[in-house]
Amino acid sequence: MRADIITIGDEILIGQIVDTNAAFLGKALNKIGVEVRQIRSISDDKTAILEVFSEAQNNVDLVVMTGGLGPTKDDITKHTLCQYFDDSLVFCPEVMTHIEMLFSKYVKAPVNDLNRSQAMLPSTCKQFFNHHGTAMGMWMRKENTVFVSLPGVPFEMKYLVGEYLIPEIKKTFSLPVLVNKTMMTYGLGESIIAEKISDWEHALPPHIKLAYLPNLGRVRLRLSAKGSNQVKLLNEIDLLFNALYPIIGENIKGFESEEPIEQQIGNALISKGYTLATGESCTGGTLASLFTKNAGASAYFKGSVVSYATEIKQTVLGVSKDLLAKHTVVSEPVALAMAKGVLQQTAADVAVATTGNFGPTKGEADAEIGTVCIAIITPKQEFVETFCFGKHRERNLQKTINKALELLHGILVR
Repeated sequence: MRADIITIGDEILIGQIVDTNAAFLGKALNKIGVEVRQIRSISDDKTAILEVFSEAQNNVDLVVMTGGLGPTKDDITKHTLCQYFDDSLVFCPEVMTHIEMLFSKYVKAPVNDLNRSQAMLPSTCKQFFNHHGTAMGMWMRKENTVFVSLPGVPFEMKYLVGEYLIPEIKKTFSLPVLVNKTMMTYGLGESIIAEKISDWEHALPPHIKLAYLPNLGRVRLRLSAKGSNQVKLLNEIDLLFNALYPIIGENIKGFESEEPIEQQIGNALISKGYTLATGESCTGGTLASLFTKNAGASAYFKGSVVSYATEIKQTVLGVSKDLLAKHTVVSEPVALAMAKGVLQQTAADVAVATTGNFGPTKGEADAEIGTVCIAIITPKQEFVETFCFGKHRERNLQKTINKALELLHGILVR
């Protein structure tokens, strides 16, 4: 079974918002065995929408659209559906009652004609009732293709996908078994991994495909298998991944379906009875935020000092003026002093400190742009190393975060 995903809205095309709906839909459809043929973003324009409909007709089994269902006059998806299906809009009293309830409870304003238009739906559509908003989902079939229209508000769309769309697809179509599993590796680039595992890759059976998903210091390896027996496919993938441990075992940090690497580090801290603190300069608190976003982080995370300015390194973390003068702010001695300082401030057991020069100018540091020093102190060891990540500021931030996580994982997760 094949599907197209269409996101509608000029705000996507001009970069005003990031299209997260398509990513969510792609993952949700793939999970149940639907092969996504393409993802397209188009203008909220009747001609553009009709062209997409015509191109998809009988070439895919399913078209899922998001957006273009608001109460304003520039949202024309319902009218375009009616034109394409030779249908007309009809008034739905239950939808109107729902809209009035939402307005009385949350908006505290009278319902106007534009809001009332949300209760007008194509007469032949199967309705997906949106309990969280005023725009209903719609399911319509023409010949061999089903067209589904969903609101663009992400949490409303996600609700309708889980509550209505996925169950309806399972009921309507005969779905193959499609299995994906993704291994997380840190510390090696894509080309080096590809060289190391080339014999393993060439021996993969025809029904199992490998994809490399690189991201600044980490590479995800995804195996995808299609067949009729889910248990058999999963066992095959597990055996294939197990064969990678003798080849790149020290770089493997788990699987994407498992807990993220920062949560694995958190679990290791808890099991060892340790607490963690971060002293961050160039990463500006990003590392701390990765830990604190996880439920239960208070059991192991003590706090962070974002010592972006040199004087904060001195006054809060206790880095001496002489040390800074001798080595400059981007140096291994200063990174270690920052880690010691945050341990003293928080009484944590483990500290990680980052100091670096992301550019665009050198500032107070003598180090070249892209130079980063990462220090880690545990009750058993002190570690500090210098890395050179290049001249791209945003990439340097992500590379530094990934490297710090990799190092912490290597030290704490055995």
